[in-house]
Amino acid sequence: MSLGFTIVKRLAHMVFVMFGISVLVFLIFFATPGADPAARIAGRNASPQTVALIRKEFGLDKPLPVQYLRMMDRLVIRRDLTSYVNLGEKVVPTIFRAAPVTLSLVFGAAVIWIVFSILVGVLAAAFKDRTLDRLLMILSLIGISIPVFWLGEVVNLVSQGLLHNTWLFSWVPPLGYVPLHRDPALWFKSLVLPWFTLALAFIGIYGRVLRANIVEAMQEDYIRLARAKGLPEAQVLIRHALRCSMIAIFTLFGLDFGALVGGGALLTEVVFGLPGVGYLTYQALTNLDLPMIMATVTYASFFVVLANAMVDILYSVFDPRVRND
Repeated sequence: MSLGFTIVKRLAHMVFVMFGISVLVFLIFFATPGADPAARIAGRNASPQTVALIRKEFGLDKPLPVQYLRMMDRLVIRRDLTSYVNLGEKVVPTIFRAAPVTLSLVFGAAVIWIVFSILVGVLAAAFKDRTLDRLLMILSLIGISIPVFWLGEVVNLVSQGLLHNTWLFSWVPPLGYVPLHRDPALWFKSLVLPWFTLALAFIGIYGRVLRANIVEAMQEDYIRLARAKGLPEAQVLIRHALRCSMIAIFTLFGLDFGALVGGGALLTEVVFGLPGVGYLTYQALTNLDLPMIMATVTYASFFVVLANAMVDILYSVFDPRVRND
């Protein structure tokens, strides 16, 4: 099977999955018994006449297939779908304005967790079953176990309150986001603590996975061959065992990065007051803003599905055996 056909196949799967997700999300919010968008728009004490008028004005009196097509047309093609809560606010431009915040948060956190997880995994594998290995694995488990919203609140309590006037945290700006083009230094300062807060759990997960893969790889025949050739142990570990062990990390990273860019960093954004896609989703869920919820879920699904497709395609590039799956 050629690489081009494999890529086309993966992209076709991606389109099919996105269609299925959009239909499912639409049915959940617009066709579930008792879920009447018109009643939510009109308010709790609205009269039946008002609800009927709103239902007609928003096209909610049409058959479900017609409603779905109209919704997708306004969401994907015309991109003029408006919020049911903040009337007149277009949801797609709102998401586009929030996307750079999420991208800034996730990209910075990804750099941190990849660098530190490689460091943790390599050191733990190099000192297998020794004190440093056990210590790193315990710290990794602690990092995985700490809820991100709790850690974020503790970080805010210390950096914004208890120790804000000391030299250690006097540089920390108020909660919020500063665009990169406006002030690069302030942009960096406002995201440093959210980066580490979001990255901590991933450092623990990736470090433990990488350590296990390296330990397993060190038992393979090609490692014994490298040692028989007289290569230094550090070179065997880095050039051979680490390179082959990064495949699992590559898979995890693709899926986690796509999920976080799609709004998986919601808790971090809410705690640190970052107006990203996750925070936008949180507000939409709080207000039951159905168009905004549908737009953010579709946006999130796109990045998750895209990440899966990219991982599959890159696997096909580097490992031709995958093309036959």
